[in-house]
Amino acid sequence: MMNKRITQVLLLLLIAAGIALAVVYREQLSGDALQEWVISLGSAGPVVFMLIYIVSTLVFLPGSVLTLAGGALFGPVWGTFYNLTGATIGATLAFIIARYIASEWVEKNSGKRVAKLKEGVEAEGWRFVAFVRLVPLFPFNLLNYALGLTRIRLLDYILATYLFMLPGAFAYTYLGYAGREAISGGESFIQKGLLALALLAVVAFIPRLVGRLRQGPMIDVSELAKQLKENDPPLILDVRTVEDYVGKQGYIIGSFNIPLEELKQRIAEISDHNDSPVAIVCRTDKRSVKAARILARNGFSNVHVVRNGMTAWNSAGEPVSHEPPV
Repeated sequence: MMNKRITQVLLLLLIAAGIALAVVYREQLSGDALQEWVISLGSAGPVVFMLIYIVSTLVFLPGSVLTLAGGALFGPVWGTFYNLTGATIGATLAFIIARYIASEWVEKNSGKRVAKLKEGVEAEGWRFVAFVRLVPLFPFNLLNYALGLTRIRLLDYILATYLFMLPGAFAYTYLGYAGREAISGGESFIQKGLLALALLAVVAFIPRLVGRLRQGPMIDVSELAKQLKENDPPLILDVRTVEDYVGKQGYIIGSFNIPLEELKQRIAEISDHNDSPVAIVCRTDKRSVKAARILARNGFSNVHVVRNGMTAWNSAGEPVSHEPPV
């Protein structure tokens, strides 16, 4: 036990020292100097480049400079392979280090809120890793260590990281390649530059696409009424205005009202439910669909829209309240 503690402390100090050095010498990082040095290494260049990427991932250096340099050095295909491989190995090492150093401590000392969040992440497993790789809600380097504190399987983590970082890695690598062609005056550099911009546009659209995919199916009021009688009912999020909430249609007892117009600013009020079921209701379901997209883009993983909303709830004769909420 003592030897393990000593090793954990040494690893922690080593990572801290690496981060400190990276911060001190951050301004001296130069893509051009890196390229010249890697080229001078000849056949060993790709291996050294990946080693640099691995270390940079561990010590929180930005990967964008390296990714662009990889494209300029090795072209779009091999550059993507070296970039993605280096980033994945670095992410995996960070994951393993965090698991070895602190996962037991986190397991024993997590508060209810952290434990619930952790359980939700673990329940999704590789799907959560895929989501955060496609939609970078959190800083890449920090996320690698954070995921190591969960019980997500190592193999699932590696495969999801490699596969779902591929679109972004290829787009930015190609941008570096196109930049090199533009500087050198290579043929068709305009077409390559336009293609690079198109790839970046596709990558920028991915979060919206993934948000829609993560949006759960619509549920009928009969199913919602059944769920509300179970031991672990969903959060009912009513996104109508305050006036409509206590107006003619009333509201579902136990629901929580955040008007659609305020949802982005007030989303922290329901952050405890980002991994548990959320049923969204409005007068029909138009506002609810928009709200579901906002929640999905902010990491909510189990979102459902109530079909035809309060109109259907009232038609079914389900109970409502008109009293101002406390």
